[in-house]
Amino acid sequence: MIKVDRLSKHFGAIQAVNEVSLEINEGETFVLLGTSGCGKTTTLKMLNRLIEPTSGTIFINGRNINDQSPEILRRSIGYVLQNNGLFPHYTVAENIAVVPRLLKWDDKKIRNRTYELLEKLHLSSGELNKYPNKLSGGQQQRVGLARALIADPPVLLMDEPLGALDNVTRAKIQAEFKNLDELKRKTIVMVTHDIQEAFELGDRIGIMDKGVLVQEGVPADLLFKPANNFISDFLHEQRLQLELQSVKLADIWDTFPNVVQQSSVTVNAKDSLWHAMEIFTSGKAESIQVTGTGVASRSITLEQLMSAYKNYRHE
Repeated sequence: MIKVDRLSKHFGAIQAVNEVSLEINEGETFVLLGTSGCGKTTTLKMLNRLIEPTSGTIFINGRNINDQSPEILRRSIGYVLQNNGLFPHYTVAENIAVVPRLLKWDDKKIRNRTYELLEKLHLSSGELNKYPNKLSGGQQQRVGLARALIADPPVLLMDEPLGALDNVTRAKIQAEFKNLDELKRKTIVMVTHDIQEAFELGDRIGIMDKGVLVQEGVPADLLFKPANNFISDFLHEQRLQLELQSVKLADIWDTFPNVVQQSSVTVNAKDSLWHAMEIFTSGKAESIQVTGTGVASRSITLEQLMSAYKNYRHE
């Protein structure tokens, strides 16, 4: 869906982005991760021409983005900002309707689509006539997402979308994002400096440093096959939790005992090791039944789970 070829941006003598190349598949969530000033937000903004590159090319769905005006391009790309970017003098309804008005939608179509998104994003219709400053931070972020999604764009750009939220609200909205069917149908490029968020939401992750894309891949590749010491050091502090979140039960399935016994808790092989451990540590069950591999399910205890993980790490 998105192809970036040797993309660079220079601000005078400063190389903010230096020959970044990557491809993002349709329906994939790709996260650009890195410290402040590494070039990730500049890269994101070049995808919808909020910043024009110094050199390089960008193709979206096989088309060079320079073949159309920036205004037309942006109408087909959703954009979510850290501080939601809502117009303070517009009501919630007016904020959500900005792009449909530009696309000449009639009032009925705008209203129907708005109510559809309100239900999916857990917003009340009673919020529609309020102004953004009367909403909580979580509500504002949901409205910002509704505005980005209303025209059903195939591509969604998200610049630190949860960065301004408190930890409790942030965790809740992260969980909602993962389960929202609207997002499962989009190609998403997200920028964050939060390592846990990147590993939680990204299908693949690109880690940037000093304007360079140092490594990109699925979370497990970054952890178990780091390209260099920078990647290892960048992830080191949170490595154990990241590993437990990145390793799926399907990855260690072959080391489970071939035993099936009654268990009150069933999990899917696509679930993470971290998810299974949370079940055990909460005291919900002494064993769990793992399904979803296309063959007979297997039952495991916490001890067997940790033994399988240990063997996986040393393969």
